[in-house]
Amino acid sequence: MHYAPAADRYNNMTYQRCGKSGIQLPAISLGLWHNFGSIDNFENGRSIIRHAFDKGITHFDLANNYGPVPGSAEENFGRILKKDFTGHLRDELIISSKAGYTMWPGPYGDFGSRKYLISSLDQSLQRMQLEYVDIFYSHRPDPNTPIEETMGALHSIVQQGKALYVGLSNYNAGQTKAALAVLQSLGTPCLIHQPKYSMFERWVEGGLLDVLEANGVGCIPFSPLAQGLLTDRYLHGIPAGSRASKPSGFLQENDITPEKVEKVKKLHALAQQRGQSLAQMALAWILKDKRITTVLIGASSVVQLDDNLDTLKNTSFNKEELDTIETILK
Repeated sequence: MHYAPAADRYNNMTYQRCGKSGIQLPAISLGLWHNFGSIDNFENGRSIIRHAFDKGITHFDLANNYGPVPGSAEENFGRILKKDFTGHLRDELIISSKAGYTMWPGPYGDFGSRKYLISSLDQSLQRMQLEYVDIFYSHRPDPNTPIEETMGALHSIVQQGKALYVGLSNYNAGQTKAALAVLQSLGTPCLIHQPKYSMFERWVEGGLLDVLEANGVGCIPFSPLAQGLLTDRYLHGIPAGSRASKPSGFLQENDITPEKVEKVKKLHALAQQRGQSLAQMALAWILKDKRITTVLIGASSVVQLDDNLDTLKNTSFNKEELDTIETILK
């Protein structure tokens, strides 16, 4: 069945300027880290992406290793673009990819060398059947490669027309400062930074957000729901089929301590007072900070996506609510 995007797709989404750039991003962006790989249901992924666009989500975030199997999320996304986003619809999308984690065997399939970043992006473009991505990230800092080489590769990629903008992910405040200085000197400023940030993971508050603000760089936190911990899913132990029940997952059973569950229950109660789900409150809590451009969510169904989008109905907090959250988290 031919897909025609909703005519009112831009009416209900909030768009926010990314740092000092010309780019505006939707307040909620969709990440394809989970649920879009070769082991997942293709039509389900396709319906989530179509629905996201219908709701004004213009930004889709990928990386070379997303799957599983690594690379398969990009392949599936490329197939969906081919089927549904033909013609000028590509010009309404912001598509990002990254390289930095292990992608292929041998010394050139990992980290931050010029060889790896450029080869990896070429592979990503092939998988997605695209001529360029809008944003290309260095996915993590490389302790053994000069920052000039890694940033120089990002600059070259923009010069070659393979990416319009560049970003950093998982760089701390000091590493970010150094990288921004190099990019600035090359004439390819950094557009955006993607750190891990949630109520349970707050290292970005120790300087990184200040560095981004001072340099006019946007911020797009990932794992805002702490891999599902900040939802109502774990209020009563670990349900079968959840991320924490899978041995290979990023959320392990031992992450779900009685102490954490206690905090989650108290946060859940506060969210209910606000007329929100815990997930919605956790997303709103990140978006309240003006230095945050957009928050990156995952979705395993259209229903879950809609639930997360309902966050935007209430993203403000009073002082009392913020104090309560801090008390709970301490």
